Amino acid sequence: MQLFKDIFYLFFPDVCLSCNQQLSKNENTICTICRHDFPLANFTNQIDNPIEKKFYGRVPIESASALFIFHKKGKVQQLIHQLKYKNQQEIGTLIGNWLGEELKSSNRFKNIDYIIPVPLHPKKKKLRGYNQLTKFGVTLAKVLNSEYIDNKLIKTYSSETQTKKGIVARWNNVNEQFKIKNEDYFNNKHILLIDDVITTGATLESCANQLLKSKNIKISLALMAFTE
Repeated sequence: MQLFKDIFYLFFPDVCLSCNQQLSKNENTICTICRHDFPLANFTNQIDNPIEKKFYGRVPIESASALFIFHKKGKVQQLIHQLKYKNQQEIGTLIGNWLGEELKSSNRFKNIDYIIPVPLHPKKKKLRGYNQLTKFGVTLAKVLNSEYIDNKLIKTYSSETQTKKGIVARWNNVNEQFKIKNEDYFNNKHILLIDDVITTGATLESCANQLLKSKNIKISLALMAFTE
């Protein structure tokens, strides 16, 4: 069996999903060079970090963090593109483990009850075939000993991509797009709301406002990447 695997690897080697170079046998998903070359945000233990400041006066956030800093045409963009559009869902698991261990070791992300992803509209999920946040969220839940729930916060209608919109247009586009099914379900709970890349924060704000309809709820944020 091992001989067969070695022969298969010889003709069909795994490649790094960031730089496309061949992986060695002890590497997984991304190569060691890329892993050390990614721009890390280092926000997890930083009070009043740039993500938290972004939501001042908008919605109350307990704590927020991201694993990477996002730069256009950079390694992080390439990695997340592979996750979102090329069905390379092992990237979500990789980032979930990486960020999860950071959050687990921090006093700022204790007692997380539920992990909630920013939802996709059912039509978009059917077209893509998956939510790029699922593996990320499931992995975070395992590391943080919490529960992943993806059927309580829903997206009520589809919309155009947010990528090229300004802050006002983004807010108008996402406001009232989301709905919480059972407002009492999250009463007295600490929610970790997750997304891939944060820019203006309009989508997360809209989701948080829905979750805040529950009583005595706390909301923290965990993102794959933060756009400066």
